[in-house]
Amino acid sequence: MDSQVLVALALSLLGGLSTSIGALFVVLSETPNLKTLGLLQGFAAGLMLSISFLDLAHNAINSIGFLKGNLWFFAGVIFFAVIANFIPEPKLAPVPHLEKNKKNGDERNKDIMKKHRRQVLFSGIITAVGISLHNFPEGMAVFLGSMKGLRVGLNLALAISLHNIPEGVAVALPIYFATKSKWQAFKLATLSGFAEPLGVIVVAYLFPSSLNPEILEGLLASVGGVMAFLTLHEMLPLAIEYSGQKRAVKAVFVGMAFMSASLYFLEMSLPSEVSL
Repeated sequence: MDSQVLVALALSLLGGLSTSIGALFVVLSETPNLKTLGLLQGFAAGLMLSISFLDLAHNAINSIGFLKGNLWFFAGVIFFAVIANFIPEPKLAPVPHLEKNKKNGDERNKDIMKKHRRQVLFSGIITAVGISLHNFPEGMAVFLGSMKGLRVGLNLALAISLHNIPEGVAVALPIYFATKSKWQAFKLATLSGFAEPLGVIVVAYLFPSSLNPEILEGLLASVGGVMAFLTLHEMLPLAIEYSGQKRAVKAVFVGMAFMSASLYFLEMSLPSEVSL
């Protein structure tokens, strides 16, 4: 394997594994209560919306045109809307009558969490898939940046590392809440970061001959559509239900602002010849 590819792989691993740092913030804390979960789900929804609209769809429109970019984006929305139609809603078993009010309240709280656990787990898995596909072109950018020089590649990898930490939170949080397993949350968030070295391998060995850039941009726009649908259909309703409408909406905009700033500083770290 070429030494440049090895260097790019090492740098992309540095960036990709930073999702593990985000996961650590989740698994080292206590299991969130409903209100905290709602706020964090709102924050994660903001991250997802920002990636979907301001990164994936925006880049596709700039690369392949307004019409084609939107067609690919809404193809992703329709595709996932059809799939979501066949996914059964979680059923809540009847709750036996309990004598004590406090105990009743505790039991109802547990039943609410149980009712949504499958839904939250599903949103976490799709979030991991979406962020993995979002990380894929970042690996390509690391490879192209490292070809400009080690310093450029290293600076870019460090910028991507900081950018990926909240993405690790967005993946690990719903998995941890749904499964109560710190290991499962940490593992899935870490695996989502491995899309970056995969991007290096693809651009190094397949891009020149096999990968059509227009189709790649279109597929990434479709991923943006899937992420937008998931966020508005699954994550945002949960955030509003658990933390209230006003708090959830504020958390969404905080997440969007955070990811937008992260994308901006990441773009600024790229050499002019390289683009995400």
